[in-house]
Amino acid sequence: MNIIDELSWRGAVNQMTDEEGLRKLTEEKSISLYCGVDPTGDSMHIGHLIPFMMLKRFALAGHHPYVLIGGGTGVIGDPSGRKTERQLQTIEKIHENAEKLKAQFMHLFGETAEISFVNNYDWLRQIDLLNFLRDYGKLFSVNTMLAKEVVSSRLEAGISFTEFSYQILQSIDFEHLFMHNDVQVQIGGADQWGNITAGIDTIRKMHGSDAMAFGLTIPLMLKADGTKFGKTAGGAVWLDPDKTSPFEFYQFWLNQDDADVVKYLKYFTFLGQEEIASLAEAVQNEPEKRLAQRRLAEEVTAFVHSPAALQEAQNITDALYHGSIADLSEHELEQAFGKMPTVDVANEENNVVDWLVGSTIYKSKRQAREDITNGAVTINGVKVVSLDETVRPHKNSNGKYIIVRKGKKKYTLARVQR
Repeated sequence: MNIIDELSWRGAVNQMTDEEGLRKLTEEKSISLYCGVDPTGDSMHIGHLIPFMMLKRFALAGHHPYVLIGGGTGVIGDPSGRKTERQLQTIEKIHENAEKLKAQFMHLFGETAEISFVNNYDWLRQIDLLNFLRDYGKLFSVNTMLAKEVVSSRLEAGISFTEFSYQILQSIDFEHLFMHNDVQVQIGGADQWGNITAGIDTIRKMHGSDAMAFGLTIPLMLKADGTKFGKTAGGAVWLDPDKTSPFEFYQFWLNQDDADVVKYLKYFTFLGQEEIASLAEAVQNEPEKRLAQRRLAEEVTAFVHSPAALQEAQNITDALYHGSIADLSEHELEQAFGKMPTVDVANEENNVVDWLVGSTIYKSKRQAREDITNGAVTINGVKVVSLDETVRPHKNSNGKYIIVRKGKKKYTLARVQR
């Protein structure tokens, strides 16, 4: 199947500047293409992941993707999707973020000949003001720039010349890669259409109207209910495991709605049409089994983190579902309970009733005794069966944690102070 056909089947195409020309180009030869991300933060979230998974699909089809980290454009910041001016960061912070993003990409895609990494700071920093205005500024009509949605949407509130000039810098990127790396296609989100077409116009003004340059954007990702994809009660779902643990990441995908899961299988996995069709059938006929959600969670977690991280996430999920956390490792305990209600307790052994009240998990000894007698209290995955038991840290926590469960689902993490 042609790569354009595959992307269309996956619902991953919003707009193309020349579908027929791009299809013909990808059938005739191996092409080079790119997608960029600005290091305005130190981690990508899952919304960033979609276009870069498209790059991976091109690589699997025999083409050569470039990942562009915007160490130069990140100094300004893309005004797309914003209502107000961006708070600028220091050059040092941008460079620090760029290194972290590159490490994420290296983890996702590996350091292979299939995918190349570039940073636009390397060429943008070499352009002085006069040459910028003379060589590039003359190519851009202010009237055309004002008509771009990314700018026109900001005119009422106001936009600085700094952010107004962003599309010129991104156009320079496309032209630079076109000339020096034979890159002919730029991929981006739906909000990047204006920037991408500006880059194509720049290439054709500088290299002739027949220059073979193309643009492709992905659709805005919305859930079936029309709300924005990729947010949870705790905020964005990050690719950095320190911001969103692999367990939380796995749970995010596992809990997707039946109305969305097949779409996400097409977007976020490399599964083929036949397997996805089978999972779609399972959603219709056996939704209670959640086979599609489980497969989605497995594929994306293993890709973004690792098979080992997936196994940990599954261990935690199984332990919490069955209420048995006694065999979880220290790292698994931290993932499972790190964001649950937490109390600090002294580093001393104590009678269970006294400890439960002293730790403020229970307000009264009467209620603690009653719940223990009714079998409603577990500590470290083991049901408390006697009022005379002594509380000790979880056996795998290196003396750090005590995990209390009241009833079926109410957990508290007690951190032992040393």
